[in-house]
Amino acid sequence: MPQVTDPFLHKVCAPAEFARRAAALARPLVFTNGVFDILHRGHVTYLAQARALGASMVLALNSDASVRRLGKGDDRPVNTLEDRMAVAAALESVSLVTWFEEDTPIARILECKPDRLVKGGDWPVESIVGAKEVAGWGGSVHSIKFEHERSTTSLLKKIRA
Repeated sequence: MPQVTDPFLHKVCAPAEFARRAAALARPLVFTNGVFDILHRGHVTYLAQARALGASMVLALNSDASVRRLGKGDDRPVNTLEDRMAVAAALESVSLVTWFEEDTPIARILECKPDRLVKGGDWPVESIVGAKEVAGWGGSVHSIKFEHERSTTSLLKKIRA
């Protein structure tokens, strides 16, 4: 049987190609980042709300090693970076998906110079990585209040109970 390629994988982009690919997207450009390990309702609602702030949105995912350094547990991420990128790329709200190996996404932020920088409501605006830089070039920074109290950590606790 011939191998089927996921039709949304064209939205996955290596960091080396990211600046060029992001520059081709419609503006205003929204940037967000995170682990997005086990996608749930809270994630997709947040991503749709973030996308509504602009014409296109890029999502930078923590690499597997970066996730482990966050201290979420020895068994995290549950899903590999490759799988997390594929799932994120399938979402209508996401225009482009990339990743970062470092502890923060500042390099990806500087590469694409977004018009809107967005994180979830657990991040005060002044604590969002890249806030100073984005505001410095005239962009805006947003912390979106959670509408659905969900988390991968609590979901995993429920599954394991």
